[in-house]
Amino acid sequence: QIHNHHCAAIHRDDCKFFDAEVRYCTYIFLNIRKIFVNLHLIMNVENTKERLGDGMRLDTTLGMEFISTPEDDICVGRMPVDERHIQPMGFLSGGATLALAETMAGVASMTLCPDAMCVGISVSANHLHAARKGDMVTAKAQLIHRGGQTHVWRIDITNTTGKLISTVTVTNFIKQR
Repeated sequence: QIHNHHCAAIHRDDCKFFDAEVRYCTYIFLNIRKIFVNLHLIMNVENTKERLGDGMRLDTTLGMEFISTPEDDICVGRMPVDERHIQPMGFLSGGATLALAETMAGVASMTLCPDAMCVGISVSANHLHAARKGDMVTAKAQLIHRGGQTHVWRIDITNTTGKLISTVTVTNFIKQR
């Protein structure tokens, strides 16, 4: 209503020009923001995966997969639940869950700080539901603190149907090289 009242006080063509200018500026701003996000603020794990190489590590042994995201504070990964991950009753082992969570936090910190050494110093978990052999679990790591020497990540792990299996907090120490 304020805009319409303002327009009534000036020439109608000026108002149309002003509206077009605002729409154009908004369009430019949104596109610049998209470019900035795509180039600079993406959690692009591809370079981190290249630095890790193809050797025998825990993540490769357990079949973990890391996925880039458009957010700068979120990293996503997946892991199948198969004979490598289950305890005797056929459920996902809590140790495999923690391995996924700590590895996710490590990859995420390494992606944010490519020239630093990033190591886990604290892991705390709550296992809420079971995942069974044949499931694919997805881990979503979200940065909840980014300090000069530490990162704290909250990792929510869900099963194939999206049910929350575990929630894990990982603190990484970041040492600049």
